[in-house]
Amino acid sequence: MTVTVFRPRPEPVEVARVTLTAVELLEVLWGRASTAPASPSQMRVLLMLEHQDGINLRTLADSLASTPPSTSRLCDRLVAAGFVDRVVSPADRREVRLHLSDRGRTFLDGLRERRERELQAVLEQMPPAKRAALLEGLESFCDTAAVQIHDTTPRAGTA
Repeated sequence: MTVTVFRPRPEPVEVARVTLTAVELLEVLWGRASTAPASPSQMRVLLMLEHQDGINLRTLADSLASTPPSTSRLCDRLVAAGFVDRVVSPADRREVRLHLSDRGRTFLDGLRERRERELQAVLEQMPPAKRAALLEGLESFCDTAAVQIHDTTPRAGTA
């Protein structure tokens, strides 16, 4: 017999604690879907370039809270791996623009597929009603976080 705990309005601190645990478990699951040959720092760069194609090195360094020389070395390794392309800006030859290469996109696509398989294996074991509740909660979380991070408007029908 399953005992359901009644939680009329869970406090943000309780939800944050459970969410933190979920994130840590996701990291373990995703560890099975290796990010090799990219390090965690390189993964951050690849994901940023995917969403900000053509960003310059200084802006990338600021976004990473790093120095331009360190960011440049990080990008050097990604260029050598074929994941990133450096292009001189046509407007200012001193400025270098960074683009995710086709190989970089393929790598991220493959990584997402592997991670999704790991998640599906867990989600398949959950009762359908709990999956639906999780989906609804995560959609709301993503919309709220996107507003806070990117100052965007939530999708219609959510929030």
